[in-house]
Amino acid sequence: QVQLVESGGGLVQAGDSLRLSCAAAGRTFSSYGWFRQAPGKAREFVATINWVTGSTYYADSVKGRFTISKDNAKNTVHLQMNSLKPEDTAVYYCAASPSYGTIVYYTDENRYDYWGQGTQVTVSS
Repeated sequence: QVQLVESGGGLVQAGDSLRLSCAAAGRTFSSYGWFRQAPGKAREFVATINWVTGSTYYADSVKGRFTISKDNAKNTVHLQMNSLKPEDTAVYYCAASPSYGTIVYYTDENRYDYWGQGTQVTVSS
């Protein structure tokens, strides 16, 4: 059974950093993404990485502050979040897909087949 297990969320102050992790149990996927959902808002794309090529793509709102990376040995994807802002407050979800292609396609949550349970990130001002 495939599972995506997220960790690393928490409560921080504006300007602080957090690192989220997503461990894939059961198999390795070709594409991974991070999405987030703030209260009362739709889920939105944050970042994606191609496991094979290492290519990455970011939402404009996090570009330059967040970095998505992979750890092949641990079958884990990380999201390093720096210079956090109150508007980054949300539940963050890891997603995975067995397919890969043009990386911009993986900004669409419908491209993903597997999802983690979500981890809360709260940034106070």
